Amino acid sequence: MSEAAEKTEDFIVVGVDGSEPSLTALRWAARQARLTGSVLRVVTAWEVATSAGWVPAFPVDYDPEAVAAKALDQAITETLGDVPDITVERVVIEGHAAPVLLAAAKHAELLVVGSHGHGALAGMLLGSVSEHLTRHAPCAIVVVHCVKAPRH
Repeated sequence: MSEAAEKTEDFIVVGVDGSEPSLTALRWAARQARLTGSVLRVVTAWEVATSAGWVPAFPVDYDPEAVAAKALDQAITETLGDVPDITVERVVIEGHAAPVLLAAAKHAELLVVGSHGHGALAGMLLGSVSEHLTRHAPCAIVVVHCVKAPRH
């Protein structure tokens, strides 16, 4: 299939991991999708954490993809409402966030991510995933900085 045939509609990819910066990025991307009439493709990546090849024991019926999909649905509903006024595609993919988002953004108009997610060290201005994406994204990228409300 040619690249032109693969790209049938404009879409914006946003990475969501449930962290506040990713939810801020989701809100920003939804506003941009409304302005441009683009489809919003909300992507979450999941992987089973291992340490030196050791995988923790999980219950037999544990389905990490289903858990990630449920968390993504909850994040979208809580952030955009039950019936968003834009077309929203939900994508759940196994793998590390950076390569998953790079692949998802291959034909996108825009890639949107939060400045850091769950894996960031406190005080970092840019997380490792967002930094990697800014260097390798196949399209325009927006890194949304999450500003916390001032404490009184």
